[in-house]
Amino acid sequence: MKILIIEDEARIAKRIERMTRDFFAKDVQILLSDSLENGLSIIEENMIDLLLLDLNLNGEDGFEILQTFVAGPFQTIIISAYTDKAITAFNYGVLDFVPKPFDEQRLAQAFTRYTTSGKQSGRAIRFLAVRKAKTFRLIPVNEILYIKGAGIYTELHLTDHKIELHDKSLEALEKLLPETFERIHKSYILCWEQADKIVVETGGKYSMQLKSGTLLPIGRSKYKEIKNKLL
Repeated sequence: MKILIIEDEARIAKRIERMTRDFFAKDVQILLSDSLENGLSIIEENMIDLLLLDLNLNGEDGFEILQTFVAGPFQTIIISAYTDKAITAFNYGVLDFVPKPFDEQRLAQAFTRYTTSGKQSGRAIRFLAVRKAKTFRLIPVNEILYIKGAGIYTELHLTDHKIELHDKSLEALEKLLPETFERIHKSYILCWEQADKIVVETGGKYSMQLKSGTLLPIGRSKYKEIKNKLL
């Protein structure tokens, strides 16, 4: 596991590093950066799993490139005194926002969110950032019909019938998406507002028919839960 800490105050960076090592034990490689420029270079050269980002770096606004960061396949946790930016940061898809000053317990809480699988409540993400060449596009969450796993990537199927490829896995997106989204299969997350009815197919297979008529498979282990929710 590889973690990047972008923090310009050396004392705080070392404190975050120590707490991170204490939580994840030895199964972690930690990279340090004190600037956005250097941090971007590290991200381009390394496959990181988790980014710990300050929003004020030597006068540079880390929020200006937050949209670029959250488009990546890794998760992002903000550690910042700029608490007024928290709601906006969550809107753009960060996993957690740890306000400064912080203690080991609060940082451990953020790490627990990272290590816990499945849907997590209490967040209000409004956009998913999708890479488009050297730029990115913000996709409003309310324009997503369903999400399909595509290897290490995911496909966002949108209301305008377009498909956008996202760098994050289904497992990563499941932690970020609001409760209006439901994992119905190992390869599908559905916007529940689009669910119409369950279709029983031959061979004991089940599918969810969307209001558009599209059929998506329902995992056997998910069938009972999905059926009860639809009633």
